[in-house]
Amino acid sequence: MKTTNNHNTEASGRRRPAREKLLQSAAKLFYADGLASTGIDAVTADAGVAKMSLYNNFASKADLVAAYLNERHEEWLGLYRRRRDAARTPIDRLLAVFDAYTDHAHFEYERGFRGCGLLNAAAELPVGDPGRNIVKVHKEEVEGLLAGHLTEIAPQRGARNAATARQLSFLLEGAMARAGLEGNDECLAEARSMAKDLVAAL
Repeated sequence: MKTTNNHNTEASGRRRPAREKLLQSAAKLFYADGLASTGIDAVTADAGVAKMSLYNNFASKADLVAAYLNERHEEWLGLYRRRRDAARTPIDRLLAVFDAYTDHAHFEYERGFRGCGLLNAAAELPVGDPGRNIVKVHKEEVEGLLAGHLTEIAPQRGARNAATARQLSFLLEGAMARAGLEGNDECLAEARSMAKDLVAAL
């Protein structure tokens, strides 16, 4: 048993760099070209690994897509947490959600900023696809974060904070879509300002 565990650990150690390379290449190509236009051969070529390495780490392209979407979710959460932890006031903590999306827009993308990578991917996936559920859960979590911050800001509003969080999430998603079309963060800056004014009036 001990020998088997050591073998598995060693094998996992050998696979990990290939997995990371594949995910990095998938993230770049899926975002730049879309899911359907990016084949397995393109991902493995960009990653500099053999096709068998991909299937040693992912059961299928769908599995790779799911891993990519989960990575994007965790990436965004990291941006948000850094912004939240640096915020000084409850309103600033709520605005950290908007700031995290702006940080996303400032990444150095190979072919420019194209909006939310998660929504872009979901638009290509059929209804019922597990990948769409990953995106849905992400958006629900963002809305939940907004609701939590609103409760901190105005606890006396009770259940009304959930409705306001939904409004803010719609504002954010609309701004992100427009920002992707325009290729810059101006709409996100406007949305942040609108959100700040709305919350300050509660």
